[in-house]
Amino acid sequence: MEEQEIWKNVLGDIELQISKPNFLTWLKNSQLVGLNKKEGVVMVGLPNNFAKEWVKSRYHKLILTSIRNLDGSIKNIDYVVINSSHVGIDDKKITPTPERGTPQSSLIDVKVDPKTNLNPKYSLKNYIVGSSNELATAAAQAIIKNIGKKYNPLFIYGGVGLGKTHLLQATGNEIINHYKGSVSVLYISSEKFINDVVWALRNKRTDDMKKKYRDIDVLIIDDIQFIGGKAATEQEFFYTFNTLYENNKQIIISSDRPPTAIPTLEERLRSRFEGGMIADITYPDYEMRLAILKTKAQNQSIFIEDSILEQIASKVQRNMRELEGVFNKVVFYEQYKNQKIDSKKLDEIIGEAIQITPKNITAGDIIRIVAEFFEVPMADMTNKSRKQEIVEPRQIAMFLMRDVLKLSFPHIGEKLGKRDHTTAIHACEKISQEATRNPSLNQKIMLIKERLYKV
Repeated sequence: MEEQEIWKNVLGDIELQISKPNFLTWLKNSQLVGLNKKEGVVMVGLPNNFAKEWVKSRYHKLILTSIRNLDGSIKNIDYVVINSSHVGIDDKKITPTPERGTPQSSLIDVKVDPKTNLNPKYSLKNYIVGSSNELATAAAQAIIKNIGKKYNPLFIYGGVGLGKTHLLQATGNEIINHYKGSVSVLYISSEKFINDVVWALRNKRTDDMKKKYRDIDVLIIDDIQFIGGKAATEQEFFYTFNTLYENNKQIIISSDRPPTAIPTLEERLRSRFEGGMIADITYPDYEMRLAILKTKAQNQSIFIEDSILEQIASKVQRNMRELEGVFNKVVFYEQYKNQKIDSKKLDEIIGEAIQITPKNITAGDIIRIVAEFFEVPMADMTNKSRKQEIVEPRQIAMFLMRDVLKLSFPHIGEKLGKRDHTTAIHACEKISQEATRNPSLNQKIMLIKERLYKV
């Protein structure tokens, strides 16, 4: 595979894993400027020193993992500042020696603890708490001193970019610090668990897997919803869950939705999850978003005018990664380009980062995505079916057509089975009222909107 093709594939992979503003700001203009297969080293070029240090500290592990998936012989990455004249550096000039004082460029040197998979940068001290995550944070703090006894399992759910991973990793780190390493903790993604199950079955090493996951004191699994519908994985997790639970070991789980909203999940697993503490993380209010921005500026010793931070907090509402991405871009312009940010420029930055008014979404997109979310036949959304499992999705689709596309009630009724406009009015009013007092319903709507904005 040619060098540029490798890097194109790497960027395509990473673009799916980080927020759009962060990708555009830090990685879009990066280049692979050298590949030394003999030494197992690649050289990645960035346009300036700030971008180089930022990518190296924030995205090194992600880049290295992606490259190694394409070429397992790669061991190290060097980061350099380049301009157009540097492209095409000879392999002999690439050395595997990292710069002094910078993160080492091999898997074992990544800051993440290989035994626990925890990143020490996550702590409860730098986790901003507000009304949107207060319950989840309190539950996490309660189990730190009462492992396996207070809330077991602890099931935390919320939309993308709301801080679930931060809270999970911070809890794991706090447990290790509190017990001074005498308590074993393992943090993994559900994808890693699935891969381990597949590997164990293929290689007839299920005993090794059981030992790995059942001989620990605290198991933390991120994005558990992805095991739904995978029979072998669900079965293995069910037995692992039972073993840990019966021995008073702590289980902490995260998902993008509550157990009841994971339709492909086995009933016995759903029952286990619901037997513990379920806490949601919802979208933060304006005050919390502003507090997050001010804390970031303070921690980085960066001065940004309050009026700019207030505008960001007011306009970026759906996703904390988008909030961070806009903040980082403002820092980049003000601190490293010496370009003063005014309201017009800020609106431009925010417009690139988020889709405030989605232009390409259609009524058909809404019907399709709602049907996919609830895993109901799309045809049932528009026919005369009055099954209970269809009523809520259909009403949510009507609400979103009104809320997102601003369609008229007669048009909404026409799109969903030629229903009377009064039916659309009733559905929109009902969903609007219930969403304000039902966190679970509000969460579903937000998750569906996130999918819509990716259309």
